[in-house]
Amino acid sequence: MTEETKNEKFKRLAEKRANDIINKLRLVGNLSNRQQYDYSDEEVSALFGAIKDALRRSESSFNNSVVKNNDKFSFKD
Repeated sequence: MTEETKNEKFKRLAEKRANDIINKLRLVGNLSNRQQYDYSDEEVSALFGAIKDALRRSESSFNNSVVKNNDKFSFKD
């Protein structure tokens, strides 16, 4: 049995994680159904702002070796 290379491991995990994210974004898109959900423009802006910020941090971590942030999104009432 051959040992998995670092690049093979990266590709395997990146593919799974990217597909998980794509699926979750599809589910977020399902929240746009006004027959099932009620939301304000401000809530939508906050939601997508948090998603975009997380994406920017993740992308920048490939340029900066030390980026750790475990922020969670929450509507603040």
